[in-house]
Amino acid sequence: MKVALWILIFLVTFGFMEFMAWFTHKYVMHGFLWSLHKDHHKKDHDSWFERNDAFFLFYAVVSMTLFFVGNYTSFWYGWPLGFGILAYGIAYFLVHDIFIHQRFKLLRNANNWYARGVRRAHKMHHKHLGKEDGECFGMLLVPFKYFKK
Repeated sequence: MKVALWILIFLVTFGFMEFMAWFTHKYVMHGFLWSLHKDHHKKDHDSWFERNDAFFLFYAVVSMTLFFVGNYTSFWYGWPLGFGILAYGIAYFLVHDIFIHQRFKLLRNANNWYARGVRRAHKMHHKHLGKEDGECFGMLLVPFKYFKK
C-alpha cells in the first residue's frame, strides 16, 4: 500500500509541476521577475549561463529540502514529492534546454508529432521579445493547435 501511495504522490507531483511551470512562467517570469527571465528571450550577454537559470535553482532547493525533510523527519511524503519535482526538472531540462534551445548538441533529429508540436509552441512563445503579449507558457503540455500541420 505504501509503495502504491508513494508512486501516486510522485506521479501527481510530476503532473502538478507542469501547472507550476506554466504559472511561474506566465505570472512570475513574465511578471515581477522579468529581470531574471528577459535574457532568455533576448540574449544580452556572452555567457553560456542565463540569469533565467536561477529559476532552476529555486525548484532544485525545494526538491532537496523535501528530500532532507523526508529523511530526517516522519514526513516520508517528502521523498515522492522531491522526486516528482526532480523528475519534472529533468524532463524540463531535456525538452527545453537540450531539445528546443540546443544548449547541448543532442536530440537534434527528433522530428515526431510531439516534438514538432512542442518546438512550434515554444517558437511562438519566443516570437515575443517583451514580457507582454506572450503565449503558450507550458512546456510538456501545449495546446493542440501546435500539433496541427
